[in-house]
Amino acid sequence: MKQPSYMIYKADTSRPLVDEIIKRSDQNLLSCYQCRRCAAGCPVGEESGVTPDRLIRMILLGDQDAAQNNLLVSKCVACYTCGVRCPNSIQSARIIETLKQMAKEAHRQPLNHHMTDFYDAFLASVGHWGRFNEIEGMAIYETENVAKEIFKGHFRAIIDELFNQAQLGVALIKKKRMHFGLDRVSRRAEIRSLFEKTKKH
Repeated sequence: MKQPSYMIYKADTSRPLVDEIIKRSDQNLLSCYQCRRCAAGCPVGEESGVTPDRLIRMILLGDQDAAQNNLLVSKCVACYTCGVRCPNSIQSARIIETLKQMAKEAHRQPLNHHMTDFYDAFLASVGHWGRFNEIEGMAIYETENVAKEIFKGHFRAIIDELFNQAQLGVALIKKKRMHFGLDRVSRRAEIRSLFEKTKKH
């Protein structure tokens, strides 16, 4: 039986990877003793097939590819349940955010570009207005999504996506959950300044 990749120790990459993630996330991975309390509370662990303890194990063993290319990194909702349950207060959500940053710097393609595109659209809208504007945010998201699907030649996927989003939009309007007004904060310059600072780090 072939041993799973996350069980193979890679000595040449383990220590550098662990040190970098500890430094960037400010989380002491070495204090994890795999009690799996984080796994028991993770709301997306079962759906993604990877739990926070397994992710930490991949990092400790030096398997950077497996650590960055799994659905937990894409689907983590940053609820911080893992950190609350952890006896050593390890915030796996911060580790996941670090892995996302590293993957982006390395120009790795995400397993699920829809989530990444929505995340980018959300931040773009907040950067403009200080709040998420639903019309602008969804326009940015759908434009990016459609462009990628056209490049792949998935024209049926484009039709299905737009149809599903239209249905969702109608449902939200009926429940008065779709806002057409433009909400903005009073000091947008401060928001833009914060965004610029994060880009430099």
